[in-house]
Amino acid sequence: MIGYLEGKLLKKDDDRILLLSNQVGYEIFLPAFVMENLKTTSPGGQLSLFIYYHQTERQPKPVLIGFNLESEKEFFQHFISVEAIGPIKAAKALTLPVSEIAGAIQAKDVFKLKQLKGIGARTAQKIIASLEGKVGKFSLINLKDAKENYVDNKITDRVLTVLIDQLGYKTAE
Repeated sequence: MIGYLEGKLLKKDDDRILLLSNQVGYEIFLPAFVMENLKTTSPGGQLSLFIYYHQTERQPKPVLIGFNLESEKEFFQHFISVEAIGPIKAAKALTLPVSEIAGAIQAKDVFKLKQLKGIGARTAQKIIASLEGKVGKFSLINLKDAKENYVDNKITDRVLTVLIDQLGYKTAE
């Protein structure tokens, strides 16, 4: 099972990318809001994504769907639990940031949910009925803050590794 990938962006299409990670090229389907965040990333740039892996007997070819944050992936897993919404339909429907969609679900805003690609009034009502009260925490997601925290944690870990492993300091110091 693939849950996270880091690598070099080889190619960008409208709804998917090709990511080279350890000499293996992974085709990853990206929801529109994730693709929007990659506008400034050009081929050859470094990229890291949390991956939702989907494969069934009826669909033996695995599908990888990428997200910026683990919380976005978690929201996606709630979203596909709604009747008649599969992973591909859900990925195509996520044209707005997760925080906006979660806020619309909590506010029972059928009109806002109907703005999602492939979602009609009836499906929007199913989404609200299934997910109301379960996705409130996702309305608090702020991508910019989360990315900054992720980078800071990565740098901190690297500095600690150098101090402990290479310079001989003790963890307590």
